[in-house]
Amino acid sequence: MTEAALEATGVHVTLGGQQIVRGVDLLVPSGQVLALLGANGSGKSTLVRSLLGVVPLAAGQVRLLGAPLGPRVPWDRVGYVPQRMAAGGGVPTTALEVVVSGTLHGRRLVPPRDRRARARAALSELGVGDLQDRRVQELSGGQQQRVLIARALVRRPRLLVLDEPTSGIDLPTQEAFVSTVARLRDEGTTVVVILHEIGPFAPLIDRTVVLRHGRVVHDGDPVHARAEHGGAGHDHTHPHADPATPQDGPDLTLGVAP
Repeated sequence: MTEAALEATGVHVTLGGQQIVRGVDLLVPSGQVLALLGANGSGKSTLVRSLLGVVPLAAGQVRLLGAPLGPRVPWDRVGYVPQRMAAGGGVPTTALEVVVSGTLHGRRLVPPRDRRARARAALSELGVGDLQDRRVQELSGGQQQRVLIARALVRRPRLLVLDEPTSGIDLPTQEAFVSTVARLRDEGTTVVVILHEIGPFAPLIDRTVVLRHGRVVHDGDPVHARAEHGGAGHDHTHPHADPATPQDGPDLTLGVAP
């Protein structure tokens, strides 16, 4: 039996007194590409952040790469691309420095010797190698998104979690990124991706999970879910939006773990 890269049982999340995620069970085998769809406010981003320990669980259990959620998870092999770049607090940071930080995690005291070479290669793969010395605060939203993607890829992840990764980037760059994801999948990486539109990801998707009001309403055949929940004509509005500001946690985002 294929080992699960991600396993969640009975996950509930409550934020600000409001129940956002309601009893989600999810098992993602190693090597699978899973698309998570749903209207705005369905709980997609909140679910993903709870699975990564960025927001707390109200109830339920999560295992990542065979370990219970917490310090035993091999965080250096988990890549996460949030919806947007966290504020840098006014500290000048170059694109290269952001990507190099992806080689670090809370338990690693000595960074890998090839960290800068790996970071440059990841930036080049996303078409922004020429921006490595630019401050991220000066980059466009699409360029910042590519830097975040490079930061996740530099970890050489076994589990890659993407929250609308192609938002704000042009179609050629989307296609180049999807080719990179296809290569990672072929190497055995598990991918969980939140999508607003399926777009160029369509050929990669093995399975689709659809959320509505924090509950799973579809889990399986990607074709049916793609047509009904991920197409260009689908209504992505909902009165209860996910929290707008990503709560970036240790090991996964731009902050360095204490």
